[in-house]
Amino acid sequence: MRTQADKAARFRELHQRPGAFIIPNPWDAGTAKLLAAMGFEALATTSLGLTNTLGQSTVTLDAIIENCRTIAQATDLPVSVDLENCGADMPKLAAEAIRFAAEAGAVGGSIEDSTGDPQRPIYDFSLAVERVEAAVEAARALPFPFTLTARAENFLHGRKDLDDTIKRLQAFEAAGADVLYSPGLYDLATIKTVVSALKKPFNLVMGFADPTLTVEQLATAGVKRISVGGAMERHALAAFLRCAREMKDKGSFTYVRDMAPVKDVREAFAAATSD
Repeated sequence: MRTQADKAARFRELHQRPGAFIIPNPWDAGTAKLLAAMGFEALATTSLGLTNTLGQSTVTLDAIIENCRTIAQATDLPVSVDLENCGADMPKLAAEAIRFAAEAGAVGGSIEDSTGDPQRPIYDFSLAVERVEAAVEAARALPFPFTLTARAENFLHGRKDLDDTIKRLQAFEAAGADVLYSPGLYDLATIKTVVSALKKPFNLVMGFADPTLTVEQLATAGVKRISVGGAMERHALAAFLRCAREMKDKGSFTYVRDMAPVKDVREAFAAATSD
């Protein structure tokens, strides 16, 4: 088994090599094991996927950390955790989430400028930067190279202000964040504009981007890391709802024709366990 320091070093290497890499988002131990067995090189948790799994509209930091622990223990891969706003407004309190994530086995994690309050969804610029600075300080205090991702959330909250988004990402970069991230960017031209304004690696989440874009196109545009957020979990949930609606509305069960054979599922998990 790799040590946490080994995983951290490996995660850093993925961000430094040429091209782009995919970091998929499992939501439990089973999906983490399957993704690892398929050959993915790192994993990221999804707070949206966890929220849906728990049947809630929001999720606590404690639940995020426990989910991180489950996923980190499920495989030998580096794990980055979606910490949302790190569970607190004030910088020092928010930065504590970085230590919690590390203690749960993560080698990376994110802090975002979304407040969680619909009435004021984005932190003021100065506070947002202070929060990243505190998170950087907490990350650097760890005994291994924790990869900190700073997220500018404007586009997810109806604030399609590209100039402000770039200003925030550049400030987060200057504050010491290792990776920059702005969920909600959709088209390749906008993605290129953002990436070209930054010097550090950029993470693009495909759950909100043009689904026709390819890894090759994104790598050419300068994207380093490609995640999917809660997209796979939502896809699985869509299939679940189709099955349920067929039974409830039609009294039929034709969906069983498309289910994975028990043999295939067992073989997939056997391969995941043996790795």
